[in-house]
Amino acid sequence: MNEQELAKLVQSKLDAAYKASEHPKKFFITENGRGVTDGGDLYNAVLDDVMRVMNKALTDILAEVVKKK
Repeated sequence: MNEQELAKLVQSKLDAAYKASEHPKKFFITENGRGVTDGGDLYNAVLDDVMRVMNKALTDILAEVVKKK
């Protein structure tokens, strides 16, 4: 498998993994009683979504590469 084939495989698996999962429609930023905004929940929600997509894509990519050997 050459570099171009691998790049095409990676892109197709990332696209498929993104389309295969449901993504949050809204992310909430919380504010405490003193008016301090906390973006931690937003960061964690985005990170969780991205990691779920990457995990699925990488699993599929590695399975495809192992199958071709």
